[in-house]
Amino acid sequence: MCGRFTLRHPKRVRLWAPTVDLFETTPRFNIAPSQKVLAVTETEAGRELTTLDWGLIPSWSKEPAGIINARAETLEDRHSFAESFLRRRCLIPADGFYEWKKRGKERLPYYFQLKDEEVFAFAGIWDTWRGSGVKVTSCAIVTTTPNELLSSIHDRMPVMLQPESHDAWLDSRTPVEELKRMLNPYPAEEMKSCPVSPDVNQPANDDEHLVEPVEEPPELQPSLF
Repeated sequence: MCGRFTLRHPKRVRLWAPTVDLFETTPRFNIAPSQKVLAVTETEAGRELTTLDWGLIPSWSKEPAGIINARAETLEDRHSFAESFLRRRCLIPADGFYEWKKRGKERLPYYFQLKDEEVFAFAGIWDTWRGSGVKVTSCAIVTTTPNELLSSIHDRMPVMLQPESHDAWLDSRTPVEELKRMLNPYPAEEMKSCPVSPDVNQPANDDEHLVEPVEEPPELQPSLF
């Protein structure tokens, strides 16, 4: 899954939508579900840079309960995702994400990023929900099986689109089979990871110390007494 991510260099997103003014943004080190996320969509008027609530609420839902991740394997089949996958796709900019390694009762956070630490795009889907006089436009991040770097930490990873796939992912005319081919694990040899502070567990913590490497705590030896 993908439950937290970073966008430390939001101004680099300008490269994806050069004709759009990048509104005021600040570096973020601990983006969490239900928060606003930056997203790039394609409309009839052209490419648009916007913010979406992280947690997809399908338009037909009776309750505004969001889903943060959508499994690549069930995008076509699951009612919550199918229409958005076919008609409403987006790029969600990030430059890193966190996953947690289970070790006994502990959950140790790790930070994953590209080796060059550049901004990349998660594959996203979005929808608009209306109810009780409220309008919510929200999104989910598509996940897939892990690559070799992540497999020892978690059994899922977010879909990180290759730059040459950005236009096709946003284009409503792209055939479904071509879209599916984009939903593979990102090459492990182009990524790096490190253990980081458990301070990331608290969404209120949001500063650069969260992405700094730390020593992984040693495993406790079982007591003989």
